[in-house]
Amino acid sequence: MMEPLLEGMEKTSYRDGNTRVKIFGKDFKKSDILNEALNQARVEETGLRIPKLLEVKKIDGKWAIITEFVAGETLQSLMEAHPEQVESYMEQFVLLQKEIHSKRSPLLTKLKDKMNRKISQSGLDATVRYDLHTRLSAMPDHIKVCHGDFQPSNVIVDKDGRLYVIDWSHATQGNGSADAARTYLMFQLSGRNEWAEMYLKLFCEVNDVAKQYVSQWLPIVAASQLVKGKPEEREFLLRWVDVMEYQ
Repeated sequence: MMEPLLEGMEKTSYRDGNTRVKIFGKDFKKSDILNEALNQARVEETGLRIPKLLEVKKIDGKWAIITEFVAGETLQSLMEAHPEQVESYMEQFVLLQKEIHSKRSPLLTKLKDKMNRKISQSGLDATVRYDLHTRLSAMPDHIKVCHGDFQPSNVIVDKDGRLYVIDWSHATQGNGSADAARTYLMFQLSGRNEWAEMYLKLFCEVNDVAKQYVSQWLPIVAASQLVKGKPEEREFLLRWVDVMEYQ
């Protein structure tokens, strides 16, 4: 019998013995589901510690992705349970992201291509979209593996303290500072302002990157997040799109 792990409107994850079963709602495009599985397979080939992809199939008429099940707690739950150790956990989190960015996977979607598409679909005024497309074009081209949704809730810590990264549906290859800007923004969106500032400071120190450089990606990343169409996020994101010279 499958044990529910994470239930949502669009997809639900279950544990089935030594496997994790992610079942997608009927509104999901087949191409998006297969692309997520392909991303997982490509990232797995880089040697990063992630749950292995085992199978893609239909269960009761719905598409499902089957991966290894990793027993453990999310890094986020540990950070919430042990606030006195948050800085230590955040350092592990940043070092793990640095390891991800050290990998290469030439067949992953290019981050700039994905960002350009999302800016076009953002519903923003044409003048703002033009400015964002221009900014994006001017940003340096990199080929680092980027997770695209790197949050402590997507890191599993097993009983031996090993870190596994899950949910590679947004993976691309591109500029690691864009990936960092998204992580910073997601902390802010969840109301974790202190975590956001701690994360950004550590990321910049560990990678010898200027905070201003990461901040240049914030309006672009905020615009791309608008595509999700979450009303509760819109006002917050529009403020970040307007922050053209974040300090």
